[in-house]
Amino acid sequence: MPSLSRRGLTYLGLDVSKNTIAVGILRAEEKIPDVETIAHDEASVRRLVARVGPPSKLVACYEAGPTGYELHRLFTSMGVRCDVVAPSLIPTASGDRVKTDQRDGKRLARLHRAGELVSVRVPSRAEEGVRDLCRARLAAIKDRRRARQRLGSFLLRHNEVWRGGDTWTLKHHAWVAARRFDEPAVAAAFSFYRAEVVAREATVNAIDAELRPWFAREPFAEPIRRLGAYRGIAEIGAITLACEVCDWRRFPHASSFMAFSGLVPSEYSSGERTWRGPLTCTGNEHVRRQLVESAWSYRFRPYLTADLRRRHQHVGPEVVARSWAAQLRLCGRWRRLAARKDSTNTVTAAVARELAGFVWAEMTA
Repeated sequence: MPSLSRRGLTYLGLDVSKNTIAVGILRAEEKIPDVETIAHDEASVRRLVARVGPPSKLVACYEAGPTGYELHRLFTSMGVRCDVVAPSLIPTASGDRVKTDQRDGKRLARLHRAGELVSVRVPSRAEEGVRDLCRARLAAIKDRRRARQRLGSFLLRHNEVWRGGDTWTLKHHAWVAARRFDEPAVAAAFSFYRAEVVAREATVNAIDAELRPWFAREPFAEPIRRLGAYRGIAEIGAITLACEVCDWRRFPHASSFMAFSGLVPSEYSSGERTWRGPLTCTGNEHVRRQLVESAWSYRFRPYLTADLRRRHQHVGPEVVARSWAAQLRLCGRWRRLAARKDSTNTVTAAVARELAGFVWAEMTA
């Protein structure tokens, strides 16, 4: 039976797709929701709200997904409470093998009234915009890497091998630009490959320039300063974590943030048998990727670089002390694990998991 605080409310479970919305309507004191399908546009949603009941008596929910948060903002602007729920945490019956939009809408309405759904934090438009910029940067970096690999493979096929150290430094760029080919078709192909690399590098640089002003703007300035005090997390990494996580306090414990990052091992244990497998790799892949990238910096001995000293000037001594304690522990952790483990990736994942705990503690201190 609904609790006293939920009596008199009508629950709307929305299964949202690109063109339509299947709406499960569970009215007060009813047990079986009605269901209808409406078009996915503002006019249809407004007609639904006007037809079902007063906005103050409506509670809507839908799964977080590719349709974003505009539907949530539309309901909120009309005075309707709307929750965006985590799809992976929706209870499902093991024997249920039928999935339709109408059934999903009805199920969401029932579970929402029962209090069985977990809501996610809806970012502001500014937070969502910066997050989109960070994700566009990641896509541009992947495109740049593929373009560089194609150019490198082309040069190797034509016996042009770079042996002067690291690739894609200024020296290597100059060496690539100086390559010449007598065959016209080969020269044309080389120019296309190189132009692609130059274009991808320009895209990454342009996105970096677009992100840079946000380092000093709210609500990102304070998280960037505090996260940037930790080794391996520069401004770009800090703003990525800040805009992807948004509200750090929604995680009650460090272990819950580690699970959100997908850095905990999978487990199947029953009775006296305990089995732990590879990382779950669930949750937010962008947070996981940034933490793993940052963890690589701890393979060296504890040390304050010039850039890290500069970042420490903008935070309090307590933040500096916590970041130094993290560096001492994680560098030692890397060294001990590397002596026992054959795979460096395993060591990196373990260090990244502990780094996740340190940054959660920092942002909730």
